[in-house]
Amino acid sequence: MTGSDATPSFRLAYVPGVTPTKWVRIWNERLPDIPLTLVGVTAGEAFAALRAGEADAGFVRLPVDGADLSAIPLYTETTVVVVPKDHVVAAVEEVTAEDLADEIVLHPLDDVLGWETPPGKPAFERPATTADAVELVAAGIGVLVVPQSLARLHHRKDLTYRTVTDAPASRVALSWPEEKTTDMVEDFIGIVRGRTVNSSRGRQGAQPQPKQDRKAAPAKKTAGKPRTPGKPAAKSGGKPNARGGAPTPKRGKPRRGR
Repeated sequence: MTGSDATPSFRLAYVPGVTPTKWVRIWNERLPDIPLTLVGVTAGEAFAALRAGEADAGFVRLPVDGADLSAIPLYTETTVVVVPKDHVVAAVEEVTAEDLADEIVLHPLDDVLGWETPPGKPAFERPATTADAVELVAAGIGVLVVPQSLARLHHRKDLTYRTVTDAPASRVALSWPEEKTTDMVEDFIGIVRGRTVNSSRGRQGAQPQPKQDRKAAPAKKTAGKPRTPGKPAAKSGGKPNARGGAPTPKRGKPRRGR
């Protein structure tokens, strides 16, 4: 099968914590003949996957590590600390990094917050992944600070999380290779940005709409004002006779002879 005969498809990468369900649903509604394939990648693998052509576009965590990739920032996540349900932190709504000073704060190798100096006390060894760190929290080894989406992704019944008000935040963006901004990439950008199917900037909205004539049709002139029911007709120079017939013309005064 040649490249021209291949069925077109769109490959969308996404990092853990991102839920692309809404955008995939809109794609399937607007472009049902072009299948969309999801490609799960780690935050550290996302940019390499885009450069290698393993995906046409992807949901990544900023910052983008090169000028060859374009990106549209979408949203910033809340940062939370994951703790056991019986931990003292679970008794409050939110904490600061200083409140964690006496805690062992786990710092996994796939951390996405980019701490300059993580809060709390370092663990003896850094966990390989966030999933491993969550298991250590459940075992009472320490606590973990992550974006809220990752806390939900690795949810356990024996754990909970609270907002950390002054921690670094993770930003999610849509990214793709700048030199490969294809029509399908443009279509997906339009979906993510909330453009309607008839948007003039979207490829699918290129169908011109017929213009309607704004000039109203001239109103037909009537012969005269309609007569109000029960109202006598206008006088035509005489009084109506007693029998309801035509008005009797006025008689002028006789002229005197000269």
